[in-house]
Amino acid sequence: MTKAVLFHELGGPEVMRLQEVTVGEPGPGEVRIRVDAIGLNRAEVLFRTGHYIEAVRQFPARLGTEAAGVVEAVGDGVTDFRPGQPVSTVPGFSQNDYGIYAEQALVPAGALLHRPEELDPVAGASVWMPYLTAYGALMETGGMRPGDTVLVNAASSSTGLAAIHLANRIGARAIALTRTEAKKEALLKEGAAEVIATEQEDVAARVRAATDGRGAEFVFDAVAGPGITELARLVAPEGTHIVYGALSGEPTPYPGIELGLPALAIRSYTMHEVSRHPERLRRAEAFIIAGLRSGAFRSVVDRTFELDHIVDAHRHLESNAQIGKIVVTVPR
Repeated sequence: MTKAVLFHELGGPEVMRLQEVTVGEPGPGEVRIRVDAIGLNRAEVLFRTGHYIEAVRQFPARLGTEAAGVVEAVGDGVTDFRPGQPVSTVPGFSQNDYGIYAEQALVPAGALLHRPEELDPVAGASVWMPYLTAYGALMETGGMRPGDTVLVNAASSSTGLAAIHLANRIGARAIALTRTEAKKEALLKEGAAEVIATEQEDVAARVRAATDGRGAEFVFDAVAGPGITELARLVAPEGTHIVYGALSGEPTPYPGIELGLPALAIRSYTMHEVSRHPERLRRAEAFIIAGLRSGAFRSVVDRTFELDHIVDAHRHLESNAQIGKIVVTVPR
C-alpha cells in the first residue's frame, strides 16, 4: 500500500484526500516510480474543479503529471529504463489514466525522461512543464528568432519565467506583463527587458514605445478571455498570438473581426504537442538540458510543501501570489 491524493467530487482544494491505495506492478509499457517531488500545475486545479480541457471520467479521481523520482520496476517492453535510475515525468498522459500525487505511481514509459545528475528531485519536478511549454510554443510552433520580441502574459508563472529565459537564450527579448508592480523587480531579475503592470499602466503605449511602434512578434498568453482583443492589437504584422491557457475563466472572443482582419495568426497550444510526439520531445529534451547546463535555464521554485499539506499547497497555487513553481516533496 502507498499514500496517494484522490478526490471524490469536484471542488476546491479541500476535496483532496490523502488515502491508502494499492499501486501494483507495472503493465506493458509502464514504469513504477518512487515519487520524491511533485511539480504543481494549473491543469490540476482546472481538472479538480471541472474546468479542464477534458472532464473527470470517474471518481475517485487522481491528480498530477509532473514529478521526479526513481524507477522501482518496469513492465514488459520497456527497454530505456531500469530500476534505480533517477527520472522525471512529463505531462504526456491524461489524469484520467494516471496520477502522480503519491508516494509511488505508475506512469507510461513514454512520459519519462532520464534526470541528469545535476538536477535534484525538486529541480527535476519543476523544470519540464514550463520549459517544454515555452520551447514547444515559441520555438517548435512559432519559430521565434533572434531579435524578435515576445509579450509574456502571466509572466511570474513558471512557464512565463521559462519563456523569458528562453527568449534571452536565443537573443530575443521578453516584455513581461503582471497585474501590479509587486513582482516587477523579480521579473527584471529573471531577465525581462521590460515589465508592465497591467492594472496600473497603459499596456499598449508601453509596448508600442518598447518596440518602436512595431508591436511584438509573439504574444504568449496564459490568460485569454476578453483581454485577448487588446493583446492581439499589439502583435506585429504577420506575428502570432499563442494562447496556451485560460486563467481568466471567461469566454474568449475571436478578435480578428474587430481588429479589421489583420495578418494575425492566433494559435492555441498545449505542451502535449511536444510531450506526446517522440521526435519533438527528443529535440526539446536536448535543448532544455543544454540550457540547464549552461545556466541559461534554471529551476525557479517559489515554495515547497510536504505531501501531507497538499491542500495548503493548492491554496497557495490558487492565490496567484507565487513567483515560479510550487513543489510538493514526499518525505521518507
